[in-house]
Amino acid sequence: MGELLIPDDKILILAVTGLPSSGKGTFAQISEVYNFKKIVMGDVIRNECAKRNLPVNRESSNKVMVDLRKERGPDAIAQMTLEWIQIAIEERERKIIIDGVRSLNEIEFFLKFFPKLKIIGVHANPETRLNRALMRKRKDDAYSAQAFYDRDAIELNLGIGNVIARADILVDTSDDLEVTNNKMKSILEELISGKIIVN
Repeated sequence: MGELLIPDDKILILAVTGLPSSGKGTFAQISEVYNFKKIVMGDVIRNECAKRNLPVNRESSNKVMVDLRKERGPDAIAQMTLEWIQIAIEERERKIIIDGVRSLNEIEFFLKFFPKLKIIGVHANPETRLNRALMRKRKDDAYSAQAFYDRDAIELNLGIGNVIARADILVDTSDDLEVTNNKMKSILEELISGKIIVN
């Protein structure tokens, strides 16, 4: 892929974090309307599950997520995601969103290459998140309340709470879908226009 391309001032890179079913994927999806290139760290993990001949489900994703960090260090997923980001930059993408940062190690890794990285923390109350997880029934979602809280425990153990605490912008998605979507659109529009958002 050649040398790593360091973004110039015209490139906007966002990192989105949040507990499962918080709405971070929705934020990333809406960003695509504003011509952001979406790179999902969960896809990196799911891709690795397939390489290891494991079923693409919640249990496998959790196992691979932990195993990769043991094998390659705490920023392992970020290292692998960087390869996907590099391809996007080589393809002249100028707005990139990284969906699914889970630890400060990953943030520090990305900041080495993208010093102007903006961190977006997406959060909602546990009851709202649980209901979303049970309703959407994605392959790697929780299928019961216990599984949901077990998944939260794994994510929090990785340090996702610290990333949310460090976020430049926090988005509460506990409201209904229309209100939440409008919040996300406003944030994206302000980021693109270069306005400084103060929490």
